[in-house]
Amino acid sequence: MSEFTLHDLQCFDAVVRAGGFQAAATQLHRSHPAVFAAVAKLERQLGLVLLDRGGYRVQPTEAGRSFHARAQSLLRELEGLRGHARQLAVGEESELRVVIGDLCPRPQVLAMLARFFAQCPGTRLALYFEAVAGPAERLFDGEADLILHGIDKRDPRLEWIDLCKVPFVPVVAPALLTEPLPRAPGPERMRAYTQCVMRDTARHTPPQDHFLIEGAHQCTVADQLMKKEVILLGLGWGHMPRFLIEEELRDGRLRSIAGRHLPGSVEELVAARRRDRSPGPVASRLWAHIEAEAPALRRALAGTGTGTGEAASAPGPSPTPRRSPSSPSARRAATRARSPSAR
Repeated sequence: MSEFTLHDLQCFDAVVRAGGFQAAATQLHRSHPAVFAAVAKLERQLGLVLLDRGGYRVQPTEAGRSFHARAQSLLRELEGLRGHARQLAVGEESELRVVIGDLCPRPQVLAMLARFFAQCPGTRLALYFEAVAGPAERLFDGEADLILHGIDKRDPRLEWIDLCKVPFVPVVAPALLTEPLPRAPGPERMRAYTQCVMRDTARHTPPQDHFLIEGAHQCTVADQLMKKEVILLGLGWGHMPRFLIEEELRDGRLRSIAGRHLPGSVEELVAARRRDRSPGPVASRLWAHIEAEAPALRRALAGTGTGTGEAASAPGPSPTPRRSPSSPSARRAATRARSPSAR
């Protein structure tokens, strides 16, 4: 068996992922004949048929799927090595891209970031705000170095630092109600009222529907503060992070309708990054800064319905970065359709 090259592997990987030679050539910025020749050469060198070219889309054979799985590991290692070399060459990063999600208590989280970047004048903070599935999508698309949001902790591609727990409570303003509600109304009673929902900012991740009531009229908003204003004015009802509505619940401007039928939820706010990306020196210091600040963040949020207390994490020792278990986790399939989330 002759030696094959990284170029051959990259062409084969692109054909499998793109489903055809022309699409792979476009992705690699190479000509169609060059990609076709590289894959044919790889097959000759291995003595294997890696691709089934008989259908409308090129598909890997059984041997091709097995070989591709191993090849992907090598290509990921290569990309990680290249990234590490780039960081060594340039020294400290000129920019870090951080995404804040809709779960975040913004004043406290922004203050935490401000304290860090005040000590790093040579690194610019590129700050983005996303909702629902938007933060994770930016991270996996390579458009963020770090996100502050909720994640799927079963995903083996991620490592994270636990920050706090965020209870979400279904609430309504008395001005919205046309008749008295029971203490814990069911979805059928709330279907008559407009449900205020968050717009998912993800562009191609399948929609995530949090507590949407089928058949209810919806009012879609861009962020939690706008959602709070809409609900307070009696233009709709919805689920709100408790830290934003503690005062309104106490003075009666909002009423919790949480119960057996509408239980609400508790989301976990974390700082997360990809395991397959080598952090630069500033990103590593930011990670350590967040880890050190996490207990103070929880203390600052105690009493606001976040961080400690009922349905929230109790104070404890300083958190440690965690990695998700190594169970298989397939990347979500792409789709163009977006839908709102009741969260």
